[in-house]
Amino acid sequence: MRVAVETTAKGAAQAAVTGNTAQPGTGSVTRTEPGTGSVTPTGTGRVAEAAAGKSAAPAASCRAARPRADALRNRERIVSAARELFVEFGPDVALDDVARRAGVGNATLYRNFPDRAALTHEVVLAVTSRTTLRAEEAVAAESDPFAALSRFVHAAADERIGALCPMISGVFDKDHPDLLAERDRLEETVAGLVSRAQSAGRLRTDIAVGDVLVALSQLTRPLPGIACQGIDRFTHRHLQLFLDGLETPARSELPGSAATLEDLRRS
Repeated sequence: MRVAVETTAKGAAQAAVTGNTAQPGTGSVTRTEPGTGSVTPTGTGRVAEAAAGKSAAPAASCRAARPRADALRNRERIVSAARELFVEFGPDVALDDVARRAGVGNATLYRNFPDRAALTHEVVLAVTSRTTLRAEEAVAAESDPFAALSRFVHAAADERIGALCPMISGVFDKDHPDLLAERDRLEETVAGLVSRAQSAGRLRTDIAVGDVLVALSQLTRPLPGIACQGIDRFTHRHLQLFLDGLETPARSELPGSAATLEDLRRS
């Protein structure tokens, strides 16, 4: 007993001199910095503290990522709803209706898109990008150039390419760099489809890429108003009639001249 008491007393005296204090039940030691009163963990205490910090970081990161994913899904729903309503009722549809169809609150819509111009910009950008993707997929899937063009035309209708019509409404900046880049990419891809089909002798030569884009826009955009609801069921039927008229040999002479991309930009 006396030995144990003496050993404990010696340890306490040494701690008083060095500033080190053993933490009961942990095996860790803290050191009091002379003249500061601050306490620094040493030994296993510092290792445990570092390990705790490492385990907490990923958890915090995961928690931060969840709202971001939800926000992206809300944004996508808003753009999809706006695209549908722009096609059905025109670009002046009430933004409250967009929020309602997207299943989000008005505050969520305005947090993502502060005004109509911002929303219209995003809709046109999304539709243009997705339509270009459909053209690239058609080229990869069809070895026959005219079959590739036909596949693209029907796929573009499913993308509701009629939502691009707000580009001529003056509601937003049509010359925004993002929009110009996506427009050029789409035009280049469709021009390639048209050129290959003509080179293969499958597409009449008195038309140009502008004719295809104009017809797509007109045939996939019903006139705004409730009287036109349900007209989508005729879209692919009329697109096929249009495509049949593009094949060679041509059965008639077209009036006027072929619509080029430059013609579209001037109109």
